[in-house]
Amino acid sequence: MTPDALPDVTVTVIVYNDAARLPRAVESVRRQTHANIEIIISDDHSTDETPRVAAQLAAQDPRIRHLRLPRNSGGCSAPRNRALEIAGAPYAMFLDSDDELTDNAVELLLSAHREREIDFAMGAVVRVREDSGRRTKWMPHLVAERRTVIGIESEPRLLFEHLSTSKMYARAFLDRYDLRFPEGIHYEDQLFSTQAYCLAKEFTIIPEPVYRWYIAPYAATEAASISNQRHKLDNVRDRVHVQRLIDDFLVESGHAGLREEKDYKFLKHDFRMYAGDLPYRDEEWLSSFTDITTPYLETLSPAAYARLPRTERVVLQLIRERRFHEARSAARGLGRAVAPRHVTPDADGHLYWGTTLPTATWARRELDVSDLELDTRPFRSAQFRHEITELTRGPGASIDLTIRTYDPGLRLPVGPHRAALLLTPGRQRLKAPFRLTPVRPGVYEGHVHLDLATAPVPHHGFAGVRHPLLRIEHQGQHHTAVLLAPLSFPPLTTRINYHTSTAPHRVTIEPEGRGPGRLQIRWQPVGITARLIRPVVRRVARPKARRAARLLRSALR
Repeated sequence: MTPDALPDVTVTVIVYNDAARLPRAVESVRRQTHANIEIIISDDHSTDETPRVAAQLAAQDPRIRHLRLPRNSGGCSAPRNRALEIAGAPYAMFLDSDDELTDNAVELLLSAHREREIDFAMGAVVRVREDSGRRTKWMPHLVAERRTVIGIESEPRLLFEHLSTSKMYARAFLDRYDLRFPEGIHYEDQLFSTQAYCLAKEFTIIPEPVYRWYIAPYAATEAASISNQRHKLDNVRDRVHVQRLIDDFLVESGHAGLREEKDYKFLKHDFRMYAGDLPYRDEEWLSSFTDITTPYLETLSPAAYARLPRTERVVLQLIRERRFHEARSAARGLGRAVAPRHVTPDADGHLYWGTTLPTATWARRELDVSDLELDTRPFRSAQFRHEITELTRGPGASIDLTIRTYDPGLRLPVGPHRAALLLTPGRQRLKAPFRLTPVRPGVYEGHVHLDLATAPVPHHGFAGVRHPLLRIEHQGQHHTAVLLAPLSFPPLTTRINYHTSTAPHRVTIEPEGRGPGRLQIRWQPVGITARLIRPVVRRVARPKARRAARLLRSALR
């Protein structure tokens, strides 16, 4: 390659056994608005059709080079590092085979480099749910405005944005510090990005999206991404090991002052992901998980713990005390304003999670839930806990539920209370009223019959998932909260012919299977609704069709 032909940017696409999605990723690089680029497909010794697909892609575009590793490395680091060894451009980017670059990603990031001498530029990441198509920005508060950062100490919160794929690096910067991805471990991005942040003198942030990160939360176990393989204890070990490597680097590089921010990031992001899965883990797994994580948790900054929401601190402490049954219960409420079943007061009026008073000073600090204001906050934002204790199939497409409501703040006066289940498959709502009757102070129980054949499904059908909510009425006010289901029960599936059989659906009642474990109801149109009606409705609902309809209505006025 002659000097005149040198590319401006090398984009490395790493791949392993992903022949189906590799062309989409590579095409997102080929269609970049800045065309003077080099594309390296770095194959980690795939055993499927990936080598053949990669060779075909290389034959279609002279900018593409196909690099195949002689043996599988089991991670992302080696294929990225080997590509860097042969990359010919002064700037480098990385792309995973299951993701995409936005069309002008290279142009935007390269422009930031050309405006001033920086070590790397970074842009926004859009997360795309593959099951629903929903799009959200990753860490939007960190990339909301364009700016150049002079040293990570000025914005240590950026450690939360640890993706290596959202950035374009100056090759001279990488080579100056021999900055490469650590091989032989997962979560390599976290160490690499921390090193890049700390070693960079200046880096620029742009708010425009440069990367599309596809999320497949329900992917099969063997196809799940590394971050979605949290059920593997080796996954936990790798994550903790990387944190220790980061801690060592911070000290060695003179950045020990970032430790609290980095510890907070680990608790708030890394550990929090495992915490959300705890309700679905058995005692043996939880015991091993605690053995792996507790020694490291004990090294973290107390100030980092103090910055966490109270509910997350409770889960952490219950895990450290090996109170696994209670930890699973507490984890079901994370992010959902779900109250504990029980609280215990001390002589000074402080409330503690559970049925016993903690004795150790640290435990009392972490399990003190007085700041949740269970007994004083406004009724609309009060915290209750609604759990299904019994679920049976009724006649037709109905189910009968026994629901227990916990009111640890004693917000509800003794006596029966009007309640209802709310379900909205479409624009209209199904309301199933029932009564909650006191069992003992702070505990109520009720029975509700939910007939899904009466759900107001639209005439054109409804495809999707809904989670019933429970509403309590008290003195003219309403309180609405999630309904927790048993974590496992056989799915109940039936066919319902809505609108006198013109809109048939297959309806499944099941546990959510992730997160808090809410009751979940899934509608799937079948028959003529699926084959004919919904495709027509989708075409009509497209923006161009809606605009044409508005113009027609305007012309007819």
